Order: sequence, then structure tokens, then C-alpha cells
Amino acid sequence: MSDLIAQNLAAIRNRIAQACEKAGRAEADVSLVAVSKFHPIESVEAALKAGQRLFGENRVQEAASKFPELRKTFPDLRLHIIGGLQTNKAAEACQIADVIESLDRPSLCDAIEKGAQKAGRLPELLVQVNTGGEPQKSGVPREEADAFIAASLEKFGQKIRGLMCIPPEDEDPAPHFRLLRQMSQRHGLPVLSMGMSADFETAIAENATLVRVGTAIFGSRPTPQS
Repeated sequence: MSDLIAQNLAAIRNRIAQACEKAGRAEADVSLVAVSKFHPIESVEAALKAGQRLFGENRVQEAASKFPELRKTFPDLRLHIIGGLQTNKAAEACQIADVIESLDRPSLCDAIEKGAQKAGRLPELLVQVNTGGEPQKSGVPREEADAFIAASLEKFGQKIRGLMCIPPEDEDPAPHFRLLRQMSQRHGLPVLSMGMSADFETAIAENATLVRVGTAIFGSRPTPQS
């Protein structure tokens, strides 16, 4: 397993390098978020041993079961919460995460503000935009996004670092990535988290600074435990 994960990571890094070269961008400007949701702590440890330090988890409870222990051996790892965040998990997310990528509603802003006070730390924050208007997905609706970003910047200041999106599976992702890039430029935000296993090269061409890759590194996700 360790060898396979190391090989997969090397292959993804090579693809990122090639996509950056094609887009005329510096490879250092794009960071790989290894999405380890539903995968065991042993898989994360294998990626850490292969040099990966940036990880994404959907659920706070699952992240809390893995990463505090791993930080004891790998204190330089960074954890992103990338899934929809419930307000009652905001305090715990503030405690364990370096970045929360799924800020998408005023009630969550309030919960994170209170959670940060309780935890004594405020992670960096990305606003998730529902670029495809999909009701089953998290994210602020695109038509409300500019106002929400402005309000979030007023509330959290420089802790708002950028934007995140997950385009519809059955659509060309490029227009969605372009929309997010234009939105980030309007607000002067440097971080763009977009692109996954199937489309991260397209995202890099549209100026992604974070790409979130899970299956291509860790393989198919195991069935989540209830």
C-alpha cells in the first residue's frame, strides 16, 4: 500500500508540473491537497512518509480521529476541512484545522467566530461558491456570492484567503473555474481551490492554487463507517 500511494503521489505531482508548464505557471504556485476522507490513518501515514504534507477531510469527526495523532510525528502537516460544515462542528473545526474551505452562509460565519474564540485560534477560510446552482451541494449561490464574500471579508479580514468550488459532474468544468477566478480577482483573493482527480489540469489552466485529489492517490474510497 505504501509503495502504491508513493507512486500515485509521484504521478500526480508530475501531472501538476506538466499542467503548470503548459499554462506558463510556476509549479510552486500550485499545492496538492491529498483528500483522505474515508481512508484509514495508515494510508495518510503512507502519504506523509512519501513527502505529502497537505491533506483534506470532509468530516470533522473523522479528521479528529486521525490528524492530532499524526501531528505528533509530522508536526508540519496541514489539514483542510473541505466538506460542508455543520455549525455545531465549527468549534472543533477551528481547533484542528489549518484551513476551512467551506464557508458558505452567515450562520456558519457566526459559529466559526464563536468557535474560534473557544478554541483560541481561527483557521484560514475559503468561501465555497455553488457555481452550478446544485441544491444538493454546499456553497453560497453564485448570485449571492459577491455580497457574501464582501461581508465575510468585513467580518474576518485577512483570514479570508480565497474561494473554492466543485463544478457539476456532467458539465465542462472550465467555465465554472473561470467564474471563480474572476470572482477572486474582483475581491483581491489569492487562493483558488478548484480541480479534482478528473479535472485538475483544467483548473490549473484557470489559475487554481490548490487542487484536491483523492481517488488518484488513495484509490477508491472505502465504504464510510456510520
